[in-house]
Amino acid sequence: MEFGPIWRASLRNKTGPILMALQIALTLAVIVNAVFIIKQRIDKITRPTGMDVDNIVTVQSFGFGEDFNLQESVPQDLAELEAIPGVLAVTSSQHVPLSGSGWGTELAGSSEDGAPRVNGAQYFVNADAVNAFGVKLESGRAFTAEDVEYPESFGVPISQVIMTRAYLDALFPEGGAQAGATVYDKLGNPVTVIGVLDTMHGAWVGWDELENVMLVPRVMPVESNYYIVRAEPGERDRVMPQVEQTLLATNDRRVVKSLRTHSEIRDSSYQGDRGMAVVLAVVVSLMVMVTGVGIVGLASFAVRQRIKQIGTRRAVGARRQDILRYFMVENWMITTAGVMLGSVLTIAVNYWMVASFELERLDPLYVPAGVLALWLLGLLGVAGPARKASAISPAIATRTV
Repeated sequence: MEFGPIWRASLRNKTGPILMALQIALTLAVIVNAVFIIKQRIDKITRPTGMDVDNIVTVQSFGFGEDFNLQESVPQDLAELEAIPGVLAVTSSQHVPLSGSGWGTELAGSSEDGAPRVNGAQYFVNADAVNAFGVKLESGRAFTAEDVEYPESFGVPISQVIMTRAYLDALFPEGGAQAGATVYDKLGNPVTVIGVLDTMHGAWVGWDELENVMLVPRVMPVESNYYIVRAEPGERDRVMPQVEQTLLATNDRRVVKSLRTHSEIRDSSYQGDRGMAVVLAVVVSLMVMVTGVGIVGLASFAVRQRIKQIGTRRAVGARRQDILRYFMVENWMITTAGVMLGSVLTIAVNYWMVASFELERLDPLYVPAGVLALWLLGLLGVAGPARKASAISPAIATRTV
């Protein structure tokens, strides 16, 4: 089987093969980059948060009236919520991780002027916060009731925190920092790191510093806060309505709202990423379908145009497998031309997306994987028309002359 004659024969009506090759090139560029982006979005959505998200209930409490004092109500609220059967731990917090809303801060690993500062999310919590979030303490210790502060204003310096390993490593890039390290706030006040968390995510899922989180043992003088209630596995849905009922019964000078599971909050924050992955998956499916239909159509047209030629070849001794191989090789050559052009186009499209949208560079392994997929699609698409062509007998071909 010579490639030269087959290629020259296909170029006698070159419009179809050229358009098919261009279609394959475009399909390769689109599906490779789209699949790469889909994989990134899936990795982002499924990355470990470090928290027991599936067993956490969150609720917001608003106090009203001049005699309402949130700092005084928190200890009683915690005690009542912890008494609910099926509850493992409870903490108050001014915001909820993964919610897209929170407070940030800047810390430095040195008190020297000009020391680089690193951003992180901070949560004002209670003594049982580590258990309430379900996070793993890598080293150091958790908070105790004696650690929790009730300041009268926001200006009181923080004395001790628990922070994530990612945040501590960012503050001390040379490595080796452990529990007991000292960091410094914006005013240069020292803060002792009494515990280090393995992993915990902050509020903003699209933030590059999502894992930079610190917990502060403090209840702020505000009118509202959240309660993070962690239930035993399988008890979350049963505990959930009791949380709201308990808070309302404990203090009638409050409004209870935003009762949600933490998994709902997480899913809502990743809704955009999930939607993009679905849209791109649909685009990939449509591109593959259109290209496959195009391959079948071009091959079927070629068979209809060459009935006399096929009959003549059969009459002079060509076997059915020779006819089948002819069309398979012809399609493979067209597909190969398309994927060669498509490989260049794929890299060019990715370079443009990296420069324009700050996306990650394409993993080089995706290109050969896409090439193999389109080769397989081409062979599958031409298989049906090629089998029909090989079934043409010399007698039928002669009657078409």
